[in-house]
Amino acid sequence: MAMTADTADFRAEPRQISTKLDWAHALKSLRRLLADKEDTRQVFEIMRALNGSSTAKGYQRLLTTVEGGKIAFAQEEFADKLMDDAWLDSMPEGSVGAAYRHFIRSENLSADGLADISREGRGDIDEPHPYAWFGRRTRDVHDIWHILSGYHRDGLGEACLVAFSYAQTQGLGWALIALGAASRARKDKSQPYVKAIWQGYKRGKAAKWLLGEDYERLMREPLEAARKRLGITPPTIYDSIPEDVRDRAVPKAA
Repeated sequence: MAMTADTADFRAEPRQISTKLDWAHALKSLRRLLADKEDTRQVFEIMRALNGSSTAKGYQRLLTTVEGGKIAFAQEEFADKLMDDAWLDSMPEGSVGAAYRHFIRSENLSADGLADISREGRGDIDEPHPYAWFGRRTRDVHDIWHILSGYHRDGLGEACLVAFSYAQTQGLGWALIALGAASRARKDKSQPYVKAIWQGYKRGKAAKWLLGEDYERLMREPLEAARKRLGITPPTIYDSIPEDVRDRAVPKAA
């Protein structure tokens, strides 16, 4: 059947994915982040300036995994699940989901809160496009990566997770924040802060690609079994640093 002119009007134009790197904006945002570790918006500003096509490449990689096509086709918004208290309460004790539930409630966090920050100053984060969806998915699993990696929300833990995330995503924004945190940490020689951040990168590099996981299934998996299956080793250097000094030299990055 021939396509009519009216039908052709419904054909969607492909979205252009910019690979341009805006280092000036990224560095300005990094300075603001280092000055105020609670200014999470700057994290997203850095990602927008430097991540370029890494999100698009991540989505394309998802399609090559065993279950990635099914996950991509469904395009479910995982934040909706994470905001469902009944669903979180159904997670079995000892599971990834149970640890996440305790984490967000004890820290007074929410998936919606992080999503709201990511929307500040940007109108396309909720765009109905596969790449935008994959970006949201990456955002929404951030706190689950805290659980899997064993890094807490103190400044050092966030810096280590940022380095871990760069190894997983190859987004240059993560690399810049990790380098900024490491540069700040070098000023304090009392603890192996920089070594802990570097170990975060190596742990992320060695682990299975986490963005290819079925997170609804993963959340019900026993935490230690999940870490073993995913190749996530213990954060030995981070764990060796006393909790009361983890915020002293390293800014919180997210």
